[in-house]
Amino acid sequence: MGTRLGALVERLGGQLVGDANLEVSGIAPLADAGVSHISFLSNSKLRAQALQSKAAALIVSAADDAFIAAGYNGARIIAQNPYVYFARAAQYFESLTAIVPAAGVHPTAVVAETAQIAPTAHIGARVVIEDGAVIGEHAVIGAGCFIGREAVIGEATKLFANVTFHAYCQIGQRGIIHSGAVIGTDGFGFANEAGVYIKIPQTGRVMIGADVDIGANTTIDRGALADTVIEDGVKLDNQIQIGHNCHIGAHTAMAGCVGVAGSARIGKYCTFGGAAMVLGHLTIVDKVHVGSGSMVSRSILEPGQYTGFYPLAKNADWEKSAVIVRNLSAMRDKIRALEKIIKTKTEQN
Repeated sequence: MGTRLGALVERLGGQLVGDANLEVSGIAPLADAGVSHISFLSNSKLRAQALQSKAAALIVSAADDAFIAAGYNGARIIAQNPYVYFARAAQYFESLTAIVPAAGVHPTAVVAETAQIAPTAHIGARVVIEDGAVIGEHAVIGAGCFIGREAVIGEATKLFANVTFHAYCQIGQRGIIHSGAVIGTDGFGFANEAGVYIKIPQTGRVMIGADVDIGANTTIDRGALADTVIEDGVKLDNQIQIGHNCHIGAHTAMAGCVGVAGSARIGKYCTFGGAAMVLGHLTIVDKVHVGSGSMVSRSILEPGQYTGFYPLAKNADWEKSAVIVRNLSAMRDKIRALEKIIKTKTEQN
């Protein structure tokens, strides 16, 4: 299925230069786009590649259009942010062929009598829903999911197959939780008595806002006493660990394998590269951006870009650097001693 360029612009905005009746069937990268595709230019370094593209139309910024117009024969959609426009266009094309699960409860699902299932919700095969759980309108609960007692799944939220959503936890509207994710497991809380660990009951919840995406095999621990909180618009990639009593601010995004230890408080509009780590009980303010593989070992109280890993090097070079680092303390003492000698000599002269 396709759409006219004019209809796409009427839906998403932008300025169309070219034939409004031109039919396009989908979006493709610059190098792969064919004559029935629309593509996009979000990086000015790829202008030359855009000129060679076979796409029927390009999504471009006003600045890039001034360059592209002279050598590109296809239609153009001028947008303030071509990458965002591409995302919205991709959503639209996906919607043209999307299969919407039918409302209703699969006969193999096990649903407690006191659970509240909206009539427009879809409950897949072998789902288990416990007492008092609430499933909102147009929610989709994929095959094999578990919804604990008094848990709440918001309107139009989708759980892919085999998600575990434990008791009393909640997620708002339009959320997405991918397969294998576990929400509301016990936090890692123990008291030590003479070398023996005594478990602390984890009685808090996980409270998740609206428009939150949670990747495959990501785990979010319930709070010990207070709740673990994930605010609106947060995006979590695959295989992320969020410890108990953490608070993640709105519209913060974390790439794969990030780990956040318990009781860390992270602000809004932050980003964390893959495999970044945050120690427990730290505070990170709004608009902090942490590079991949970085270890955050102290609170960050000023917005900005932070990086905390040593660049990759050949092993022999890394070993030399490691030796120097180990000897820094001794080198510092020698430098201080030399400074004293120099100062004494200078004063004598």
